[in-house]
Amino acid sequence: MSSEWTSAGPAPDMISSRLPTPGRGPHPERPRAVGGRVPHTPLRPTWCCRSDGQPWPCGEARLLLRLEYDGNNVGLTIYLAGMMYEAMRDLYHLNPHDGPEPSALFDRFVTWGISRRRPAVAP
Repeated sequence: MSSEWTSAGPAPDMISSRLPTPGRGPHPERPRAVGGRVPHTPLRPTWCCRSDGQPWPCGEARLLLRLEYDGNNVGLTIYLAGMMYEAMRDLYHLNPHDGPEPSALFDRFVTWGISRRRPAVAP
């Protein structure tokens, strides 16, 4: 047995030294601009909508994202989870002691995009 292992598994410093630091997530390029207007994309690092100043994703961004992903719920969820990861990084860097709760960010970024199937109605 290697000296880098404890009875509970690898030593904690060994694990952290082998795992790479996560890179930047996806670039917030969606929803795309329509008709030359300012796009409803996040203004970093505050994560407000650059078009209307609301917390991103704003209502308009949510509608446009649903249209862009047109039934691709998995793709939309992956995109939103990446945006949530980036927002966590930025927002906790801005205010590490009083940042938003992870559950609030999950609700803000991901939960709204998850489609819930309606139960089939018996004929």
